[in-house]
Amino acid sequence: MAVADVMREKLAAAFAPVELDVRDDSEKHRGHGGWREGGETHFHVRIVSPAFDGMSRVARSRAVHAALKAELDGGVHALGLDLRGASEV
Repeated sequence: MAVADVMREKLAAAFAPVELDVRDDSEKHRGHGGWREGGETHFHVRIVSPAFDGMSRVARSRAVHAALKAELDGGVHALGLDLRGASEV
């Protein structure tokens, strides 16, 4: 299973989002640090979830990093985040 698919499943289970987008941006970083042939190294994640309501930006980021710990400890080099509570959209 592709890393993006694994991430999508984990994030959906952890945050029950109303919006979830996981995008592999690896090709945009070709030749940069952490990039490797085959991609799956640089991702951008957008989540809108009621689970984030009342949480600080730092707390949201920490929660996502905790949910994706295995991927971040593995081959994922960079993770861009756009995290919003459901009440913010």
